[in-house]
Amino acid sequence: MDAYRAIVSRREVRDYLARPLEPEVERSILDAGRMAGSSKNRQPWTFVVIRDDAVVEAVAECVYEPANIRGAAFVVGILMSTKSRIDGGRAIQNMLLAAHALGVGSCPNGVNDKVGCNRALRLDDDADLLAVLSFGYPVKKRDPQRRSAKEWVERANRKPYDDVVREL
Repeated sequence: MDAYRAIVSRREVRDYLARPLEPEVERSILDAGRMAGSSKNRQPWTFVVIRDDAVVEAVAECVYEPANIRGAAFVVGILMSTKSRIDGGRAIQNMLLAAHALGVGSCPNGVNDKVGCNRALRLDDDADLLAVLSFGYPVKKRDPQRRSAKEWVERANRKPYDDVVREL
């Protein structure tokens, strides 16, 4: 799949099959995040893979949509070592797009209880957990190739181009 079609066809997935991801798929997703560019090549992230069921449940209670985490096959917290959140966003987007290209659904999850989530992950209370990503094979099969990139753009529920793009 070409990069542009991958970008415009990717959608959040919140319902996952009860099927684990293969270790090489997990590794590819994590490597995609690791390979993201960062300011001055600082790579200010740590990816916390959450496998323990009790920790997954505790983390689920700390995000805005707990069901996204509970049903996932693979859960990853994005921990930042600097306040440069744009670098973390780049790593997250790489991971979401890599998953999409591998046929894996994903959803970024915002944390509404950072202190509780940090405690569940055995982090300092002031640690900067940027997001929790959920991954899994989607219940509803996705086929990005069924439409052209242009068709994906036309069908997207997004603000009109002229409302978002401004030229001076």
